[in-house]
Amino acid sequence: MQNETVQKPGWHHYVTAVFAGIFLANSIPHYINGISGNQFPSPFADPPGFGNSSPTINVLWGAANLLVGYLLFRFSKSRLKDSVLLPILFAGIVGVGVMLSLAFAHRIP
Repeated sequence: MQNETVQKPGWHHYVTAVFAGIFLANSIPHYINGISGNQFPSPFADPPGFGNSSPTINVLWGAANLLVGYLLFRFSKSRLKDSVLLPILFAGIVGVGVMLSLAFAHRIP
């Protein structure tokens, strides 16, 4: 059995955890709309972020956000037992979720 020393997270781990949450949350609407066959705004639309992109573009963009979020999560050194970094990751998820809900509220018919 290895004797693993636990190091305290540095400030950059906290920032990384927030951005991991942001990317993970942003992956959800793009991926869900894409696999549902719906067009949805993406940075690749015309105009960027406001026009609709194809479902395929949204699946790819959602998958890219998921990958970046996962990599940032790993870099943040968050663990399921971590009592500080996981709430910060969750705050990033909820924060961007609220912002996205407000940004896309106009899309409801």
